[in-house]
Amino acid sequence: MTTATIAGVGAALPATVLGNDHFIPLGTTHEWIVKRTGIHTRHWLGPGESLAGLAEQACREALADAGRDAREVDHLVVSTVTPDRITPGIAPGLATRLGAPHPPAMDLNAACAGFLYALDHACAQIESGRARCVLVCAAEALSRITDTTDRSTAVLFGDAAGAVVVTPAGPGDGERPSFRLGSDGRHEDLLYADPADRLLRMSGREVYEFAVGTMVEQTRALLTGCGLSLADVGLFIGHQANARILRAVAAELGVPPSRTEISIENVGNTSSASIPFALRQARNRGRLHPGDRIVMAAFGAGFVWGAGVIRWRAAARAHPEHALHEQEEPCHR
Repeated sequence: MTTATIAGVGAALPATVLGNDHFIPLGTTHEWIVKRTGIHTRHWLGPGESLAGLAEQACREALADAGRDAREVDHLVVSTVTPDRITPGIAPGLATRLGAPHPPAMDLNAACAGFLYALDHACAQIESGRARCVLVCAAEALSRITDTTDRSTAVLFGDAAGAVVVTPAGPGDGERPSFRLGSDGRHEDLLYADPADRLLRMSGREVYEFAVGTMVEQTRALLTGCGLSLADVGLFIGHQANARILRAVAAELGVPPSRTEISIENVGNTSSASIPFALRQARNRGRLHPGDRIVMAAFGAGFVWGAGVIRWRAAARAHPEHALHEQEEPCHR
């Protein structure tokens, strides 16, 4: 039985940093923003900078972290709600930038839960034997759809990209990743951006309540379905929407701060990029060890949501064999 694991992670931020003082003209203060969101700074793409370029940086770091070459990528999925163009999506051009040899490449829009939707797809490709190396990237330029005159939302959002490399786990690891994904379109008017003004509109209180309740419910159901308890979880990473939401979800689940990763302080809400960015932060801080179970939960516009559990470098080899050298090639080749 083939199981999937995250073999590498990478992330990237634009150079331009906006502190909370930038929003003082809106009638707010640094202290007000920090108290309500936990955010101190965020990064925004500058004029002429592309999201594809940011995604490329994250993907190259993830491939290097996994000890893989872009020529080995069998499949590429990009989660984004803010592509550089309406069409084509980012993924085909990103594959070319990286030097991947014409893999299937697609964009996916599942708002803030997009990374988990893309990761579920990647794991299915590995488990089915259709791919041996799947690159998942979440890249968002929320500054492009932020209403900079709206105090309640302007302070929240940042731009970032995060990526992971998904490969088969080493021999003897029979624990497959597990995901719970869902949606409820009845609440789509509480968080949206429409073609008329292309700016995010959000009913903050209602979204907060739905987000906390849904992420707690789905995470509990995920663990129960897998026969796991919190003692089996190495690290919990929730969508970095708001520090208060993250702490409320962790407290409700009973996950201690020592096993919760929070990265929102210096990057803001980066939508689907937030979980892989927090994962890279955890890796850099030495909080991840081979075989650790990572539990993730996200909630976003739609409403859509997801929860997932996957091992970090499960039974990983120090120098993984390259997929190009495998005797059996993916069936799409």
